[in-house]
Amino acid sequence: MSMFCYQCEQTVRNGCTIAGNCGKDATTAALQDVLVHAAMSLAKVCQKVRSCGIIEHAILREADRELLEALFTTVTNVNFDPIRVEQQIREVVAMREKVRGLIGGHLPDCAGPSRCLGSWQPAPDRAGLLRQAEEVSVTMKIQRDGATVGGLKELILYGLKGMAAYADHAMVLGVEDESVYVFVEHALAALGNPATPADTLLPLAMRVGEVNLRVMEMLDQANTSAYGHPQPTPVRITPVKGRCILVSGHDLKDLDALLQQTQGLGINVYTHGEMLPAHGYPGLKKYPHLAGNYGGAWQDQRQEFEAFPGAILMTTNCIQMPKDTYKARIFTCGLVAWPGITHIHDRNFRPVIEAALAAPGFSGDGADTCITVGFGHHAVLGVADKIIEAVKAGQIRHFFLIGGCDGAKTGRDYYTQFAEAVPEDCVILTLACGKYRFNKLDFGTVAGLPRLLDIGQCNDAYSAIKIAGALAGAFDCGINDLPLSMILSWYEQKAVVILLTLLHLGVKNIRLGPSLPAFLSPEVVELLMGQFGLRPVTNVPMDMNAALARG
Repeated sequence: MSMFCYQCEQTVRNGCTIAGNCGKDATTAALQDVLVHAAMSLAKVCQKVRSCGIIEHAILREADRELLEALFTTVTNVNFDPIRVEQQIREVVAMREKVRGLIGGHLPDCAGPSRCLGSWQPAPDRAGLLRQAEEVSVTMKIQRDGATVGGLKELILYGLKGMAAYADHAMVLGVEDESVYVFVEHALAALGNPATPADTLLPLAMRVGEVNLRVMEMLDQANTSAYGHPQPTPVRITPVKGRCILVSGHDLKDLDALLQQTQGLGINVYTHGEMLPAHGYPGLKKYPHLAGNYGGAWQDQRQEFEAFPGAILMTTNCIQMPKDTYKARIFTCGLVAWPGITHIHDRNFRPVIEAALAAPGFSGDGADTCITVGFGHHAVLGVADKIIEAVKAGQIRHFFLIGGCDGAKTGRDYYTQFAEAVPEDCVILTLACGKYRFNKLDFGTVAGLPRLLDIGQCNDAYSAIKIAGALAGAFDCGINDLPLSMILSWYEQKAVVILLTLLHLGVKNIRLGPSLPAFLSPEVVELLMGQFGLRPVTNVPMDMNAALARG
């Protein structure tokens, strides 16, 4: 069985056709395509029900949460289990019928080629679903629409997937916005309609970026309301003696629940990957057994997890194929799944705790080595007066935002080399797991401030936008007039939607790498370059000189 997927940066050539470079097999890829189609069908019916005057209803809210989970499930490195994906397809369609029932099962007729989308039915068995996948696959869409229009539709879809991930994080902490759900319905229904005009696609992509700005604001509100504003905090990056659990992914609520359940049990909890910024939140760092951070970015997990002498919990995305050496002590929760790996429901982490108690743990302490996290917008803007004064005095010449998703592709050492080449009178802002390329290096200080400021997860991109906006306000200029350059790395769909948000805000001259998205045709790339000055990374001296020449 063949497949086609080109949604992530590490796609093989122009698309993965045998198996995903992420580890996704052809069956799971096909079922994920069907799940997206089912989500479009649900969105279409939600739209029609709203047009009948039912604007807010508990069932609609339930359906919209289902849409978020369906999209988030198909983000790279989330769910690799075809059984769970198939189950989700059927749950989405069952929810669609529940929504249809709000108006007695009758829907006004849909005009045009999309009229059957709201009544699409999944095949009764796996074989039938795989046949249906051929009709809704990315390949079929490209054949129908062409590379440029098809690529723009995929850009919108991947942006929606990234937005859904952020919205889901906010939702589990109790922060939601009806207008976001209405837009997701609208965008999905538009993508499911072959008659959607091609000239509306780029504006729709920019609208995805605009709505995602609100979503990131919601997530910031959710995290800080639950756990307080991040504070600059030293984090131990070497182990301490004792039994242990390693938590990877992004979901702070999962980490909080685990910390609560392990209190007093003699188990140290370590963060991994994108969980590192959790140490800056007062509501999480209050736990004395949150012992430190172990390892680096997600792509190194197979070696790091094998060496870790305890239990491992995967939250949200970033899982890779587990090795046999640690399959019995790795667990998933939330939307994450891998065939044969124990899944935790309802945040009851007793199986994880039992596995940690049965494992040997660390036999001794490592050297007491730390790095500092917690420079979110609240902390940075708290010293904005010092930053502004240092810029005006010529002590700080330039700011570089160097961050984004990390990955295993050759060439990502560019970001290490770039950070090392940043002049000593410049400040480096960083976020997401791309920071692991250089966050353990000593950059010293400038004007009494750390030269490296770790803003947080990719989920915390809102902080970077807030900081840039505040500086622009202080200097009475636009963001593009600031002495600020963005050198970004991308891997999956959350990075795609952050890019769309930055483009919506009019941010220009972004350097993106290590390669440009395969789903963007040359025509779209040329358009983005012309309109926004978007550029692929080249080499460090050339890109550094271009950045510093801007002021």
